[in-house]
Amino acid sequence: MKKQNKIYFDNSATTQIDKEVLKEMIPYFNLQFGNASSIHEFGQKAEAGVLNAKYIISKFLNCKPNEIIFTSGATESNNTILQGVFSDFKGHLITTMFEHPCVLETAKYLSRRGVDVTFIAPEKNGIIDPQKIFRAIKENTRLISIMYANNEVGTVSNIAHIGKKLAEINEKRTNKILFHSDAVQACYFRDMDVKKLRADFVSISSHKIYGPKGVGAFFMSERAKLSPLMYGGQQEYGIRPGTYNVPAIVGFGKAIQLISSKDHKKIIEKMKKIRDYIIKEALKIKGVSLNGDKDKRLENNINLLFENVEGESLLLKLDLCGVACSTGSACASGSLSASHALLSMGIKPENAHGSLRISLGKYNTMEEAKKFVMILKKSVIQLRKFSPFK
Repeated sequence: MKKQNKIYFDNSATTQIDKEVLKEMIPYFNLQFGNASSIHEFGQKAEAGVLNAKYIISKFLNCKPNEIIFTSGATESNNTILQGVFSDFKGHLITTMFEHPCVLETAKYLSRRGVDVTFIAPEKNGIIDPQKIFRAIKENTRLISIMYANNEVGTVSNIAHIGKKLAEINEKRTNKILFHSDAVQACYFRDMDVKKLRADFVSISSHKIYGPKGVGAFFMSERAKLSPLMYGGQQEYGIRPGTYNVPAIVGFGKAIQLISSKDHKKIIEKMKKIRDYIIKEALKIKGVSLNGDKDKRLENNINLLFENVEGESLLLKLDLCGVACSTGSACASGSLSASHALLSMGIKPENAHGSLRISLGKYNTMEEAKKFVMILKKSVIQLRKFSPFK
């Protein structure tokens, strides 16, 4: 992959498309360009690409191909699941204050329409206590939605444990509780076997795993039922009608396939080594702390808190020095409010504004990390000279 002058440390926001993924997609733009719903040869060849991607993803998740629903991305997937379960605006939803905005804002919308919603706060280390979830269960609880790995601080929840315990609870219930996990950030790094996770719904996204933007999918167990958000054709069993984005779906399938390659573990180990180096060096800077549990976090995530430094100023300073990072979720970058994830962990608003998210990717190197640490130290020193927080 061609090297860029800039150091790109914002891979939780999006990743660079893999050259093998792009190569797989190209024929479906100009050669196999048919509508996958058409019955003629052009359509059949396009449909074959869709079905092959569905097979690859179902094998990766250890489910049946007909349990995979393609969407435009995780935001649509999560909205479809939450709104589909509560289409009558009745019952009880359990989620967390820690979720991605596409779950959090959907839950707030459902609450305004009459759904009883419980928002669980994470612990100070960014981990969700499963016992708080189980204690929140009511007779009318219909869905529990817990993200696998947080998109800002990278902490990882024990979804398999929650799923197993919930299955035991459901054995004693007439009204079974459905279980959903937004696994967008975890997909590249953690076990995604839905049978081990015991989930009814699992959302994943292509552009977080070196695939194209604009395509995602969710697993829906055969026992689960959803009301669609949109109505039209019978694509995706009527749950998600609309013409298939065949090139993107094919690319998504290839990106998933690459996760299963023999080199994948080495890639993760390399990211972890770089992550640990940056954390070690960054914590040497006075007034710097790590947000989220040091061990129960993704191998590519570093979320730092800087005293007497405004996060947006540091972000811009780093950008001028050729380093791309983030102050939180890319979806919230247009907001001047402090990160809801950090606030939910009990971090004060004035401190939360001094956060920086560094998210590594498979193309990053230790040389980039060393250069970044030098730039970071200089930038923090310079910004603190003019800090209004002193």
